[in-house]
Amino acid sequence: MSRGRTILLLLVAWAYLCSHGNGLRSLRRITAGRQGGTGLTGQDANGVPLKRSKRGWMWNQFFLLEEYTGLDHQYVGKLHSDGDRSDGSIRYVLSGDGAGTLFVIDENSGDIHATKRLDREEKAYYTLRAKAVNRITNTSLEGESEFIIKIHDINDNEPKFTKDPYFAHVPEMSPLGTVVMQVTATDADDPTYGNSAKVVYSILLGQPYFSVEPNTGVIRTALPNMDRETKENYVVVIQAKDMAGQMGGLSGTTTVSITLSDVNDNPPRFPKSLYEFKVPESTEPGWTVAVLRATDADIGRNAEMSYRITSSDSPTMFDISTNRSTQEGVVTLRKPLDFEKKRTHTLRIQVENSNPDAGFLHYVATTDEATVKLIVEDVDEPPAFDRLSYVMEVKEDADAGTIIGSVSAADPDSSRSPVR
Repeated sequence: MSRGRTILLLLVAWAYLCSHGNGLRSLRRITAGRQGGTGLTGQDANGVPLKRSKRGWMWNQFFLLEEYTGLDHQYVGKLHSDGDRSDGSIRYVLSGDGAGTLFVIDENSGDIHATKRLDREEKAYYTLRAKAVNRITNTSLEGESEFIIKIHDINDNEPKFTKDPYFAHVPEMSPLGTVVMQVTATDADDPTYGNSAKVVYSILLGQPYFSVEPNTGVIRTALPNMDRETKENYVVVIQAKDMAGQMGGLSGTTTVSITLSDVNDNPPRFPKSLYEFKVPESTEPGWTVAVLRATDADIGRNAEMSYRITSSDSPTMFDISTNRSTQEGVVTLRKPLDFEKKRTHTLRIQVENSNPDAGFLHYVATTDEATVKLIVEDVDEPPAFDRLSYVMEVKEDADAGTIIGSVSAADPDSSRSPVR
């Protein structure tokens, strides 16, 4: 339904109320008769004069549609006094909110008109005062009385969201129906009159991942177990429509940026199952002999991992530690290597989550293992004597060239090169 048609229907309803609605279009002053009269209105059957006391203006309200678009001034209503004999002796006077500017009165007929378009959202009602005075003496027929002109609402305001855009986070792998956030739209129209301010929410973009509750604006997950590692960011467009969502209602939209926050639902993984490193036999204890890097699809604290040696053919030869900055496993040497005694060393390394999530332990492995083979490289070592010291005796009168003893050295390398 177009806005023009909506206004036309409201005008028809308004006109009906005006013609059938308990004097909604007039304020009538009931008096005892002429100005200054005693209130005598006749005689009874015995000739005794009848009296009735004066009564003030009958209180009521005038109702006026906002945003009137007609060419003529909008008719509000009529003031009338019973003392008015239509002989021009009475003048009607209007005062109060907007009197003489927004509202004018025909001083002869008492007809009131609005001179401008009125907006209920700026001012919902106007309080005015009216009186009827003698045109010649300018004295009031009765005391001044107060009445209200209430501005009837039309649906001329679309719903507006309190924010645009909204930002929200929800943990990945959340169950179906998990609350993400609540959006709110307000409508400046009259909430007590019809459905002009009754807002209904719907989702224009973001299905099938999310849904919105029509009456509350609460956004929920519409799919279970959404995986951050597959898709992290979502853009959702929410519409708020007044008239309870009916055709012809006005609408507004907002954008909600939703990010899946990480949970520890992925274990660390070694890129390969076997690693080989070459280590010179001259490497000193305490030095790094191997560095391993496992990967974890999670981020932040959930990607932290720890390494340990689970088995080794040289149990006391190596240590492993975790570099917290790089999340690498660092293998260090504890004892000297000897190519001639053992040319390879084999370790079994395990990596595990440092901060496992108990909610995922029942179906997600938290560890992985790999084999590390350390190949010792031969280094050309100097010849070694068979003793650390020798003790020899020689006679003081021995001739030059006399043999007094011998020393022995050999090449420790596998080549067994001759020494001299």
